[in-house]
Order: sequence, then structure tokens, then C-alpha cells
Amino acid sequence: MTRFKPLPESEMTEAQRKAAQELATGPRGRMNPDGPNALLLRSPGLMSRTQKVGEYLRYQSSLPARLNEFAILVTARQWDAQVEWIAHHPLALKAGLDPSVAEELAQGKRPAAMKEDEAAIYQFCKELHENKGVSDRTFKAVADRFGERGVIDLIGLTGYYTMLAMVLNVGQQPLPGGVAPPLPMLK
Repeated sequence: MTRFKPLPESEMTEAQRKAAQELATGPRGRMNPDGPNALLLRSPGLMSRTQKVGEYLRYQSSLPARLNEFAILVTARQWDAQVEWIAHHPLALKAGLDPSVAEELAQGKRPAAMKEDEAAIYQFCKELHENKGVSDRTFKAVADRFGERGVIDLIGLTGYYTMLAMVLNVGQQPLPGGVAPPLPMLK
């Protein structure tokens, strides 16, 4: 059960309505009532600013969509972020991620069938989550392939989706439509 009651527009402050409207008129097209921005709306200034970061990372990142979505899935798996996984798994497959890669990742395994660019992204994200930094070799693998902008976009993506996973997990956001959790608990 969610820790935050739904926030109908009739109960929103002017700042909350403005932030929700700004998000809805952007590329997302609507405020997802099951998503993290619905929870972040409790702090409309924070939501307004962070959703702009998310808009950049989702729609303008220098990384190809397949790798962007894969990095989001790695982050969702790291944080057992069920709602995040449900939202981005189909986007990753649509962008060209091999379903077997996503399935092994969901099970907490290092996917065996990753392409070279996916392996570089996976290693970078795993090291960043687990070690709070990355090795020179891992940095070079991403920088050589995607440049310095790609490295920064990947760090930003991982950090942003970590924040969203935290919001969803702390808020105990229920799964949309009562679906079963796609990620087994690993801890």
C-alpha cells in the first residue's frame, strides 16, 4: 500500500497544478499517477526541476535509446524498483534490447548475450552502483565509445533513475493494474 494518498487536482496547490501541467505538456504527454513524478509532486519545485532532467535524459541523451533504456533497467534491478522496471522494460525491448538480456538482468545475473556496447554500459553502471565509482578501464570503455558527453549522460541517467527508484521504494508505490512483481527480490 502506498504511503502517499493520491493527489487529485482539486487538492493540489497552485504550484502543484503548474508543475503537473508543465510535465503533461512536455514529451511525456501526461502525469502518470503510478509514477514517481506523482509522488514528487508533494514538492512541486523539486518535481518541476527534476522532471526537466528526466526529460533531457529520456529524449535528448547522447546515448542510443537501447543503451539508455538498458542503463535504466540496470538501475531498476539494482534498487528492486518494480514500477521503474515495468515502465522501462517494454521501452528497452522496443529500442532493440534482446529480451534474453533483460530476462537475465531481471534474475540478477550478468546477461551472457550482451553486445559490446551493452557490456560497457552494464559494467559502468554496476561499478558505479556497487563501488561508488568506476575503474579506469571501465571509464575508458565508455568514453572511447560515447565520448565525455556520453559518460556524463550515463552518470546523470544512473543518478536520476536511482533517485526515482528511491522515491518509488520509500513511497511503496503499488504496481499498476495489480500486476505481479517482475523482479524477484535478491537480498
